[in-house]
Amino acid sequence: MPGLSRVALLWNPDVRGAVLDYKQTEGAAHSLRLELQSIEISRVEDLDRAFSALSNQHAQAFILPPNPVTLQSQGQIVSFAQRNRLPSIYGQKEYVDAGGLMAYGPSTTDMFRRAAIYVDKILKGAKPADLPVEQAKKFELIINLKIAKALGLTIRPSLLQRADQVIE
Repeated sequence: MPGLSRVALLWNPDVRGAVLDYKQTEGAAHSLRLELQSIEISRVEDLDRAFSALSNQHAQAFILPPNPVTLQSQGQIVSFAQRNRLPSIYGQKEYVDAGGLMAYGPSTTDMFRRAAIYVDKILKGAKPADLPVEQAKKFELIINLKIAKALGLTIRPSLLQRADQVIE
């Protein structure tokens, strides 16, 4: 997006690891010379305030990492982004399924498969405390071209080639 200078991060400080995510996003924004606007969402009731902040602070795009509080309101969030012509990237593919622009995050399918392996080990007698903690191994990029066109955005072919799923 030419002229992009202000991006909002809608995040939940109550989610474990979210502060680290915020700091990493802040560092990336700084290196890209973007102003990062922090908007905290800890409860569903915070959404209206968050929407007002996005508008009042003139955010040009927003990022929504995985947040159990907002997942139940994905339709409302995606509708806001569409009505306000705000490009957005989400940490969960369900938002793109609901009409969001794009998502990048761990593959839920792969995480459930990995969890099943752990359950199998535990059922065979392994002590849960003895099993190593794993981080997500597979990440997915999903792009909704229909929404990109509605927002007047052109997605570079090189990014489309890297996508795991493109919705047309």
